[in-house]
Amino acid sequence: MKPHARVVIFADLDGTLLDHHTYSWRAARPALAVLRRRRVPLVLCSSKTRAEMEVLREELGNRHPFITENGGGIFLPRNYFSQDIPGKERVGRYACLALAKPYEEIVGELEEISRQAGAEVIGFHQMTPAQVAARTGLKVRQAELAKRREFDEPFFFAGSQAQAEAKFRRLARRRGLELTRGGRFWHLFAGSDKGRAVRRLIRLYRGAGAPRLLTVALGDSANDLPMLAAVQHPVLLAKPDGSFDREVVEKLPRVTRGEAPGPQGWNRAVLALLRD
Repeated sequence: MKPHARVVIFADLDGTLLDHHTYSWRAARPALAVLRRRRVPLVLCSSKTRAEMEVLREELGNRHPFITENGGGIFLPRNYFSQDIPGKERVGRYACLALAKPYEEIVGELEEISRQAGAEVIGFHQMTPAQVAARTGLKVRQAELAKRREFDEPFFFAGSQAQAEAKFRRLARRRGLELTRGGRFWHLFAGSDKGRAVRRLIRLYRGAGAPRLLTVALGDSANDLPMLAAVQHPVLLAKPDGSFDREVVEKLPRVTRGEAPGPQGWNRAVLALLRD
């Protein structure tokens, strides 16, 4: 790392800071402690909802901005940045920069497109917390928080219907919507972009008196690619089976590959970066 440059770290959650199976971050404790001691901002950037991330931020003692629902919204703690921020709105305890279409519109689009495509699609809005918990491994209370969507609808295709799936994807893109595939679900949205959200926050950090900014991001899948491409030091962690996401490797050859999956790999990568 360059001396005297301020470091900002952006981190995906599921499969990255959080274990893919247990959702635990405990293996990353040593690196998290170093970040706190050095006052390095850790910006969580995930497909998770604001409600989910608030619980995790409390566990971690994190007081920095965070990015929800694949870049749908940027949430800034009150008075975190002193400069004027055009477009911010007060949402609960935060100033929010909404980058995506509201959730209600996305749900309506999902239902219309699935009908036109003849695809059997099941979204979070159709699932009970117990059903979400069963499919994700979350506890029911965690699943309730996961259903509090503001921008992005996770869904899955029920059964084998390759032609209907392909038609669904074509119709969605024709209507100006975007699709990405995460570890467990497809996501439908419009305007959400992890890369766009990360770049917006980088500009805010620079405007707050950190012109010499060194940016790092860690992720594990293709939906992290925009975030990884937006920083100077992208790190790709392995999947639980030890493989690396092919799309990220092909499209971002400068990415550094982590030594292990999940929080173990996250811990090693962050400690190594801070030592350089």
